[in-house]
Formats: sequence, structure tokens, C-alpha cells
Amino acid sequence: MATINDVAKKAGVSITTVSHVINDTRFVSNELREKVNQAIIDVGYYPNQLARGLRSGVTATIGLMIPDNSNPFFAEISKIIETVGFENGYSVILCNSSGDLKKEAAYIETLMSHQIDGIILISVNSTLENLNRIKERNIPFVVVDRDFPQYDGDTVLVNNELGGYLATKYLIDLGHKKIACIEGSSNVNPSSDRFKGYLRALEESNIPFNKQYLVRGDFEYQSGEGAFEELCSLKDRPTAIFACNDMMAIGALRKAKSLKVHIPEDISLIGFDNISFASAVSPALTTVGQPIQELSRQAISILINKIQNRDDVQPAKKILLDPELVIRESCLPQN
Repeated sequence: MATINDVAKKAGVSITTVSHVINDTRFVSNELREKVNQAIIDVGYYPNQLARGLRSGVTATIGLMIPDNSNPFFAEISKIIETVGFENGYSVILCNSSGDLKKEAAYIETLMSHQIDGIILISVNSTLENLNRIKERNIPFVVVDRDFPQYDGDTVLVNNELGGYLATKYLIDLGHKKIACIEGSSNVNPSSDRFKGYLRALEESNIPFNKQYLVRGDFEYQSGEGAFEELCSLKDRPTAIFACNDMMAIGALRKAKSLKVHIPEDISLIGFDNISFASAVSPALTTVGQPIQELSRQAISILINKIQNRDDVQPAKKILLDPELVIRESCLPQN
């Protein structure tokens, strides 16, 4: 591995001059600066970003915590945040908590020990423990896709209750009254908010809520398969299903084929998220589209502004974005 000594020898300058060029701590003539920069390239020297950060207090790195890197929804968020971060001179370190609160806490400690400039957090659940851990260290951070009633910091959310309402209202408008819901993980509020929207739409249309039509999933593909099979085993099975995310809806769609249940002729199916796979399955999935681009860009823009103006006291931002219905092929009117 090349060292700063190798760069100095290659450029024919002192180690001190190389250090000043790298850290921009003193005037160096353009001629010498070009020599040093060319020598860095020639010998393949990579300055220690962490060491530079410890001296300057800035490492140009952002931590992104997601609960499941196998879920395309979080993968798309990660891609956008990484792209925008890079465009603004920040490297993004991705941490996957795998839905484990202790793992999330451990990653937060690792990020903070590496002098991270800021953190974007999509938490495992809706408790404040890990948020307070970051707050105590005075590190800028933004919460995404999670609503913490007791938290008064910067948050970027989608109106999940509205999304659940739009999905269910669409099925009702198609003439369905036997509408089931495959709910997601109980420890995160996007799932419970989507279910609240489902209940609101039923209530508005005077459709009684049938407890048998509620099945708990975990936002994973396999839980959608299991939930669909359970609903199809009911004596009075539903004519339509609202799955609280696309992964569970796609799992339901796969199970329907193995059970020889036709979607949408026998049962209409609608998801939530509008991940890229939603339009690729057959039939193409009708879903509630989250504004993933805007959600991600708002989050990192707020964080970069906090990092670059950390000495300024700014009021916390709570941004609530509206989802929209994306109609494709997986729903039909109920005769």
C-alpha cells in the first residue's frame, strides 16, 4: 500500500508539502499542487479519510440505516440517497439492521465512532431508544418512513393512512364488499396507519369489518403466500384483498397460481409501494405508489443542510407526502 512518503518521493517534495496539498491547510503553488496530485495518482495513494475527519471534524460520510436490504422498496431508497449524496460530495455507508433493534443500535455506535457527519434512519420500530442515542451525541439525523409521536426532529413520511384508504376505496368503488387486509409488521406505524385507512374506507361505505378478513404478515414475500392461503380457506372467502405492501401482494399472487385461484377474475388484489417488480408480475399489480424519489431526495437534502449549517438553530421539518393509486391489471369489478 502506497504511503505519503511514496508520494513525496515521486513528486520530489517534502512530506509536509504533500500533507498541505491533501488537507488544504496552507498555500501551495499550482505547479507543486499539480505535481503532488499527479504523484498521488501514479503511486495509488489513498488518503485516510477518517484521520482527516478527526482533524477537521468533517468526514464527508453519511450513514443510512434500513431495516431490510432485500426489500426493493428500501433498495430503491438506498440507491437514490447514495446517488444524491455522491453528487453532493458525500459517501454513503449503508447499514442493514435486518429488523433487529440490537443490530440497529450496534450499527449506530459504529457509525458514530467513525465520526459520521449525519445519519438517515429508517428504524426497526417506533421506539425512541436509538433516536435518543444519536441525539445525545449531537449528530445531525433525519428519520424516514417512521412516525414517532414523541420525537420533535426532522422527519420525512408518506401519508400511509391515506394510502390504505385509497386502496380500499378503489376496491369498494369496483363493487367489492368482502375486502380482506394482509397487514404488515405490528411494530412499525406504516402498517398500522395503512390498516387505519382500510378501516376508514369500510366505515364510510357502511361495510362491517370482518375480523376473519384480517391476517397478519411481516412485509415479507412468504407471509403474503401464507396469508393468501389462509384467506382462501375461509368458508366465506373475500372477493378482494388489500396487501399492505407489494412484496406480500406478490407472494399472494404466486400462491394464487398454485391454488388455481385466478387474479383478478376470482379475487382482486392490490398492493402498496409501487416497487419496480409490481409492473413486471402477471397480472401487473395495481398498487398504491409511494413517492420514493421525493421521499429519498427530501431526506438527504434536509440532512445535508443540517450538516452544512449545524451551528444554526433551525425549526424541525416534518414533511408528509401523499401517495397515489396506480391502476394496472390485478383488480376487476365485482358483479
